[in-house]
Amino acid sequence: MSSGLPERTAETDPKLLLAENVKLIRRAAGFTSGLALADKIQVHESVIAKAETGERPPTPEVMHAILDVCDVSGLHRTALLGIWKLARAKDSPVPVRVAPWFETEAKAHTLRYWAPVIVPGIVQTPAYARELFGAMDLDDDKIADFMEVRMGRQAILKRSDPPDIGIALWEPVLQHQIGSREVMREQLVRLVELSRLPTVMIHVLPSSLGANAGLGSPINLAATDHAPELLLTDGLVEDHLTQDSAVVRKARATFNTVRGDALNRADSRAILIEAVNRWSD
Repeated sequence: MSSGLPERTAETDPKLLLAENVKLIRRAAGFTSGLALADKIQVHESVIAKAETGERPPTPEVMHAILDVCDVSGLHRTALLGIWKLARAKDSPVPVRVAPWFETEAKAHTLRYWAPVIVPGIVQTPAYARELFGAMDLDDDKIADFMEVRMGRQAILKRSDPPDIGIALWEPVLQHQIGSREVMREQLVRLVELSRLPTVMIHVLPSSLGANAGLGSPINLAATDHAPELLLTDGLVEDHLTQDSAVVRKARATFNTVRGDALNRADSRAILIEAVNRWSD
């Protein structure tokens, strides 16, 4: 029975167009099978199979390795990389509706995060992030895609002109085990280290205060020089992105309230160090 959906073709789907071209350059280079190419660049056969069927475009490392061993250069290489970028964009783990957040976050001068459930992605360790993605029942390739995006975001911390980052954490985030005890210890050590940077302000809101103004949702705020402040709220089913001034103002007020009720930087660092010691026992 027909699904009623348009048929995928290389004319309309960049992933299929890339797949056709990968097969062409592989055969032209003398590799009689995907397995032969996979062995040459030392990846699993399924990586090439998915690339040649349009199921999943290769990672940057694999795509460049394919072009290298197939001796693709010049304008041909540039054209294939252009197709690959389109295919990767179509297959991106970042939903189109929230993609502007990552662009804005990367060039922001001020970032604010309120975290009532988990450590914000911008400061997660790879092990902590991998545990979260693994809990989403994703396959290994999809986890790798999500990890690439999440770890890539953290390049902002090493910018020559890093943004001012304010993070308010509810204390239960430090107590909620994600992965092993070692994963938690490593994550909290990273928070302690980051808390010592002059541009990173980490404030812990004690659980002893009970209910707080921010329990409804995590808050992510990004401010740049040439656009209204952007708000990303994490939902259970779907994330929401907005520049609506009234909504952003309410979110900013909520962030300021929880940060105002939180401990100062030095006392917050002491709480983080205590948590490191607990997970080290």
